[in-house]
Amino acid sequence: MQTNSILVIGPSWVGDIVMAQSLFKIIKREQPDVKIDVLAPSWSAGLLKRMPEIRYVLHHNLEHGKLGWKERRKLATEIRNYQYQQAIMLPNSWKSALIPFFAKIPKRTGYLGEMRYGLLNDIRKKKFEKTISQFVALGLPKNDPKADKVIPKPLLNRGNIKKSIQKVGLTSVSNRPILALCPGAEYGAAKRWPVENYITCAKYKISKGWQVWIFGSEKEVPLGAEIQSVAGKNCISLCGKTALPEVIDLLSISKAIICNDSGLMHVAAALNKPLVAVFGSSNPNMTPPLSNQARIISLKLKCSPCYQRNCPKKHLKCLRDITPAKVMTILNTYEQKQKVLQTK
Repeated sequence: MQTNSILVIGPSWVGDIVMAQSLFKIIKREQPDVKIDVLAPSWSAGLLKRMPEIRYVLHHNLEHGKLGWKERRKLATEIRNYQYQQAIMLPNSWKSALIPFFAKIPKRTGYLGEMRYGLLNDIRKKKFEKTISQFVALGLPKNDPKADKVIPKPLLNRGNIKKSIQKVGLTSVSNRPILALCPGAEYGAAKRWPVENYITCAKYKISKGWQVWIFGSEKEVPLGAEIQSVAGKNCISLCGKTALPEVIDLLSISKAIICNDSGLMHVAAALNKPLVAVFGSSNPNMTPPLSNQARIISLKLKCSPCYQRNCPKKHLKCLRDITPAKVMTILNTYEQKQKVLQTK
């Protein structure tokens, strides 16, 4: 269909999808006329459509971890009609490279991953610690030094905020400033700051005249309900009520955000919102929020980062020893700076 087009095989995590926008930006910077399409899970379509660098979002319903041989061959047959010159694979799995191979895309770029000899013909070596640098490097020639020096920040487009408010059932929104809480983390408990700490932060900000909105998936519904039940009437749980497009719009009108190292942390950073990101079992040097407005809290204990879903030592000190007072101090310092800037 197009003489200059690239297909990107997208990742399966919200945060990685957001970070992938830096790859799209660098491709457009290097090749302004190129058309970028993305093949990704269906749930990510609403998020990808907020990225202006993308022409088409081609989505699939392949189960994570399943081979789906017939489905991949069928998708490859459909994709062949687009006549892509290059495919870039962001996942490292063997199966993620099958569709571009079956579609006979001439140049297939990616990291070796699960021994993908033959499936890839433009094999790269990982040279950078940051995930986003690894992504960006795939959009540049081999050994290009810009991959760790020139990284455009993800920047999501906002949609119709009024429509999103109505869609999630917020019939009336007060003029109180909004503190957004994102207490979940899909990866596991070792990434989740204790719920009682989120409750403390919510109650404190409500006492100062704020309202609190809680964001998360269906899995976070119990977390959201627990925080809301204790924090009171100016706290609203939206967990399980929002698709990603609504999350983007509603986070965009928040005044501050507290979150774990999660996909929503990267969404908040891409909206350039003031946020405090709490890191436990993961490495803030590998997947930091890409925003000057973000502040990271990590205790950097000897046992971390362990990258485990659950604390192997059973104490979760990397998160439990981060106090609500410390988080509030960071947010209050930021507010004071904003007030000073507004008076100048």
